[in-house]
Amino acid sequence: MVIKAAIVGLGRIASLLEDDALREKPCTHAGAITVTPGLSLCAGADIDGERRRLFAEKWKVPVYDDAEAMVRQERPHILHIATHPDSHWRYCSLAAHYGVSVAVCEKPLADTLGEAKKIAALHESGKITVITNHERRYAADYAQARVILAGGNRLGPLTGVRGKLYVGKTRRLLDLLWHDGTHLADAAMFLTGAVLKHRKTIAENRYKAGGGLMSGGLKARSGTAYLFGRLDNPSVPAVNPLPFLLELGAGRDHLTFELEFSCERGKLVIGNGIYEVWESRESPYAEGFRSLVKCDAGFTGPTGYFSNMAANALVCAQQRLNGSSADPAVSTAADGLRVIRYLRSVKAWR
Repeated sequence: MVIKAAIVGLGRIASLLEDDALREKPCTHAGAITVTPGLSLCAGADIDGERRRLFAEKWKVPVYDDAEAMVRQERPHILHIATHPDSHWRYCSLAAHYGVSVAVCEKPLADTLGEAKKIAALHESGKITVITNHERRYAADYAQARVILAGGNRLGPLTGVRGKLYVGKTRRLLDLLWHDGTHLADAAMFLTGAVLKHRKTIAENRYKAGGGLMSGGLKARSGTAYLFGRLDNPSVPAVNPLPFLLELGAGRDHLTFELEFSCERGKLVIGNGIYEVWESRESPYAEGFRSLVKCDAGFTGPTGYFSNMAANALVCAQQRLNGSSADPAVSTAADGLRVIRYLRSVKAWR
C-alpha cells in the first residue's frame, strides 16, 4: 500500500530549499517524500498563490488555497505542517479530525507553551502520531555522536556542554533562540538523554537610550547573550546535573551552530559542517600533563537527516493503519514540548 503525504505551507522548508545547490539532498519535506519508497506526495496547500504555482510546477501535484479542503479531498495518511508555529495546533487538530495517521510538525512545535501542551496531549491520546521535525535526531552523524557519548569508555563521563549559535548580523537574539536555538536545545537533550533547564541569562549588549546606557537583553539585535543552564539526567546520578552554557550572538557575518561535549578524557564537537572527536594523550608540550589530540577524521557521507525523517513518518503511518499500538516515532511531540518549556523559561530581558 502506498502511503499518501500532503504538505501545508509551501515555503522554504517545504520545497524551495531543494533548489539550494550546496545543501545535502533531500533537504525539504517534498524532496524527502518523493525519494522515500512507499511514500507518495499527493498535494500541497498554501494561501500564497506564487508558492502554489512554484510547488505545482516542481512536483506535479494538485495545490489548494485551503488546507482543510485539501485534507478532505485528498485524504492523506500523513500531513506535513510547514507553516508558522502559531498555526501548528490548528493543523494538528485538523489532521486528527479527518483521520490522518501522522502529522509531521515543523519546529518549534508551537509558539506558546499552552498550544505545545495541547499538541503533545493530542499525540498521547492516540488519535494521531505527531512527529516534531527536530531533524538532527534523524541525522547519521548525530546518531554516531550519541553512541560515543553514551558509551563512556572512550571519552569518559560527560562533565559539561557548551553551545554556540550565531546567525547573521541584525536578527534579534530572541528570534535566533526560537528559530535556530530550538534545534540546538533539542540536540543537546538528544545527545545526552537529559532534560535542559534554564537558570540565568547574561546579555552583553548595551546601547544609548534617553541619554544613558541600557541593556538590550534578548530583544537586542547586537552583542552576545550567555544562557546558563543544566542538563538533568536522573538515570545517571554520577553526572547529574551537567552544566550547560549557550553563547547566543548577533553581529556576525557567518553561521555557527555548534555543540561541544566536554568529557573526563576528551571532547566531542558537532554542528553545521563540524564533527570532531578529541582524546587525551600524554602532552608533547609539558612534562606531567596531558593534552587533547584530534583523533577522528570526521563524519563522511550523507547524514540522511530529511530522508530518515520521512521514512520514520512512513513507518508510523503503517503501524497505525495496521492497528498497532507501537509508537516508533524518533522525534515526538513530547520532545517538542520539552524544547518549548526550555525556550519559555529563558528570560527575555528589556
